[in-house]
Amino acid sequence: MKRTEKTQLVIIGAGAAGLMAAAHAGEFGLSTLLLERKHRAGSKLLMCGNGRCNLTSDLSVNDMLSAFGSEVSPFLTPAISAFSATDLQQWFKQNRLPVMRTNDGKIFPASERASDVVHCFTDKLRDTAIPMCLNAPVERIERIDGGFEIHASNFSVTAEKILITTGGISYPKTGSVGDGQRFALALGHHVTPYRPGLVGVAWQDEWLTSNLAERFEGCKVRIFDGDKFIAETRGLVECERWGLGGGAILNATRILSRNNARNPAIEILIKNGTHPIRIDDLRTRPLKEAMVTVGGVVMDEVNPATMESTITPGVYYAGEVLDIDGPTGGFNLTAAFATARLAIKTIATDAGLKQKKSVSSSQEKRDKWKKKHKGSSDRAQSTRSKNKPHKKLSYTEEKRQHWSKRKK
Repeated sequence: MKRTEKTQLVIIGAGAAGLMAAAHAGEFGLSTLLLERKHRAGSKLLMCGNGRCNLTSDLSVNDMLSAFGSEVSPFLTPAISAFSATDLQQWFKQNRLPVMRTNDGKIFPASERASDVVHCFTDKLRDTAIPMCLNAPVERIERIDGGFEIHASNFSVTAEKILITTGGISYPKTGSVGDGQRFALALGHHVTPYRPGLVGVAWQDEWLTSNLAERFEGCKVRIFDGDKFIAETRGLVECERWGLGGGAILNATRILSRNNARNPAIEILIKNGTHPIRIDDLRTRPLKEAMVTVGGVVMDEVNPATMESTITPGVYYAGEVLDIDGPTGGFNLTAAFATARLAIKTIATDAGLKQKKSVSSSQEKRDKWKKKHKGSSDRAQSTRSKNKPHKKLSYTEEKRQHWSKRKK
């Protein structure tokens, strides 16, 4: 049976941006429903960093923005300035997800398990009572008086505001099939053509065959459009049976796509003193294998200070559904998290809401226990102080002794 529900906000897409948006909405107490077309949340997030989930890079705001490049960084400046890599790390720590820093400055969950990142978000949604509906692909969005009507296959929802966080179109098996871009077109937006970003190079050569499965660190990759030099990347080059991968190659293909190179070419210097390897008429692996999609909702049609559409007020965008992308190293997740939070802060502020103080459940239990046993602890302390000096016990030891006495 079809039903129509009402809420202040509907978030479409439970990927990185959607999960952070819903978590932040819960911190404001904003009436929110999160919709996801797949059977689970964070499908693409689970694949990030080969399952380890590179959350961000430990960089200053200026260095972070510089890495995105001149086309993207002006748009992302308000979002990342408001929620930096340092803020992101602190947020995860406050929500019971310890993080670790590698020697090259990349930030991962301490467990190095992407599933723990997804669980951190879903636990947050549970604690703040934000409902999430899975297996609920949105079919269309209609403007109505006072808001929007969102039609899923078996129900409809009316909302005052909509946040679209459906991602790009790479790895469609994770649910990134271009729904958000289709909604944007129907709402009057323009969408820039899709190109693969952060993808391998399809190439066959005797050198590749003789170095199959080798990994070369510290390589230099020079990027060209015909004879015109564009940029340079440095880092890992990996030799695969289908061609070349590794961070230096992935970042090079993103730059080529960003520059719409007509005659893409690269020169690879494996180490100083060796002859560079030149690849002309460069071909990449298909878009469906790309880590990110270059292209999406045009940045000029979204207010970077609020993430609200300038074409259709009341509609917001965050993450890779927009024409924003960054290099490898957690930059794309940083952009998704930061734009999502900025959109939610705007919506909550417009609704007159203030962010609630975040206290973890473990801290709540600790505070409740201390309050409950404060009287008995004070009396015991008073008795001990009359007899002999007593070393102050830690909370954990005091709790252990308390339950040990109760068992007796």
